[in-house]
Amino acid sequence: AILLAFTLAAPTQAYDMRKHKGKKGGKHGHGYGRSKGPPADIPEHIKSRTNEDGTAINLNNSQVGVKGITFMSNAENLKNLSSLAMKTNLLKDEGIKVLASSPTFQNLKQLSLWDNHITNAGVELIASSPNFKNLTQLNIAQNYITDDGVAALVNSPNAASLTVLDLSKNKISDAGAIAIANSPHLKNLVRLDLFKNQIGDKGLEALLHSK
Repeated sequence: AILLAFTLAAPTQAYDMRKHKGKKGGKHGHGYGRSKGPPADIPEHIKSRTNEDGTAINLNNSQVGVKGITFMSNAENLKNLSSLAMKTNLLKDEGIKVLASSPTFQNLKQLSLWDNHITNAGVELIASSPNFKNLTQLNIAQNYITDDGVAALVNSPNAASLTVLDLSKNKISDAGAIAIANSPHLKNLVRLDLFKNQIGDKGLEALLHSK
């Protein structure tokens, strides 16, 4: 059974923070406690937010932008990066293109892109790039994603390993909900957040009857 949060229900944070929890705003977790950036020295800030073995980075609210993600894409010590928290970093679709094209990000399993001005074009990059084939948790809440972007994502084999998917606060209607319900690639999904979208009765019915 899928734990579902949507417009007609009470808000639920579907991105499972318990698996990433560290000290408040710490580099080992996906906490949201640090103050907003951008930092004066972006490369040094990124280094300070990276754990010792280079497998996890917490840059939530850092606003490092495309410059920051480009720096990470060229960092030799991040080849084993599996957990990346990038809430509110002004990445836009250009930043997603860097994520999708660099081999640095090919081992990602947990990715938060909450509030990064991402459109359907960015989601289509996530759907098509082999860098995202191992994702188990994906948070793309509070962006500019519509039904077409959702359809591209959930009809991609890259969605096959997802157990957590947060699509809250986007522009998704019944068509997007139906695409999720009919996806052949979401067999492992256990938590789905569609809070604050535009899903009506048809979309809700499809989700509740999906297998």
